[in-house]
Amino acid sequence: MTPHTPDDRSLGRRRFLTAAGLAAAGAAVTAATGSSALAAATRAPGGRSGAAQPLAGAFAVPAEDVRHARTWMAWPDSTTIWKSKLSGVQSNIALIAKTIAKYEPVIVCANPASAAKARSMCGSAVTVIDTIPVDDCWMRDTGAVFRTDGTGRMDAVGLNFNGWGNRQTHAKDALVAQRIAAYVGVPFTAAGLTAEGGAIEQDGAGTLMATRSSIINSNRNPGKSQAQIEAAMCAAYGATKVIWFDGIAGQDITDDHVDATSRFLAPGSGVVQMPLASDTDAWAQDARKQYQILSTATTATGGPIVVTKIQGPDYYKIRSTSADFVAAYANYYVCNGAVISAQFGDTSADSAARSTLARLFPGRTIEQLNIDYLGAGGGGIHCVTQQQPAV
Repeated sequence: MTPHTPDDRSLGRRRFLTAAGLAAAGAAVTAATGSSALAAATRAPGGRSGAAQPLAGAFAVPAEDVRHARTWMAWPDSTTIWKSKLSGVQSNIALIAKTIAKYEPVIVCANPASAAKARSMCGSAVTVIDTIPVDDCWMRDTGAVFRTDGTGRMDAVGLNFNGWGNRQTHAKDALVAQRIAAYVGVPFTAAGLTAEGGAIEQDGAGTLMATRSSIINSNRNPGKSQAQIEAAMCAAYGATKVIWFDGIAGQDITDDHVDATSRFLAPGSGVVQMPLASDTDAWAQDARKQYQILSTATTATGGPIVVTKIQGPDYYKIRSTSADFVAAYANYYVCNGAVISAQFGDTSADSAARSTLARLFPGRTIEQLNIDYLGAGGGGIHCVTQQQPAV
């Protein structure tokens, strides 16, 4: 098999998903625009080592490495969306769920007709429920974004998922966030913007990062200015500052989600996946720009941000030859006691990524999984998981 060139990625990640169910894409929950602003949270040192926690009483989305009560996932069953790739994607979802379940509880939302298969493939350690129907598997984008207030209370925010700008059918997925909140039994608020969870990174201490291409986009937030969108993001997440990257619009279904490239490790600390020096495509240029911007940015409290590089693989050496493949080590998921990441078959880069993650997350087990079917679908492990923090 002839490996594709890095430039092939400009053809569009998740491209084959874009056409699937497009005619039905309009059936979504109307985005709420009247969400009241939250009080800005004052930060004080405490909690996790080297981290900060919101002032008691102010709801905010915590950093992802706080202790979780559980992980939420979704079971794909649509041949209209996935066609011949469905069985492979299901095997990847099951592998991820079973791996995370070694460290914390996992709930997988499945449609009634496919719940039995999900239970069989995921095993007894994973809880499968059939009361929250789904269209697809991207729980990071569709699921409830949980917030805590430091006093044992929790609520949830929905980002008004609209199928990545009405590119895919999403009548069920548009309701997943509020249905998960109801299942957990916490108050739910619709955010004052339309976005996806993978489009927004938070440090848990007032700082967000995102790409303009995904959020400041007429397919999600028509007629809204950057200032209006930024205010709505901060209100939803309990934050006070957004670090913006330009991103890449129209080349993949997400319009360039930030969680494939740049992540927060802690307040004042981040990681960016870097391309090979020889890579010159739009995605490589975007990653370099993200690194430059994040390295010179400051946190919500005015402090510097130390940025670590994680080297991406050589696309000539990975297993997949899919033009839509996303080989993102940065799309890892942090759960209780472990970091769940991907490996792509470039053994040298895979090993280096493992070493980098082990250094960045001391005391956590690094699990590297072959999730090539998901990668060919334009996503990764972080894309299909959503954490519920412990309170």
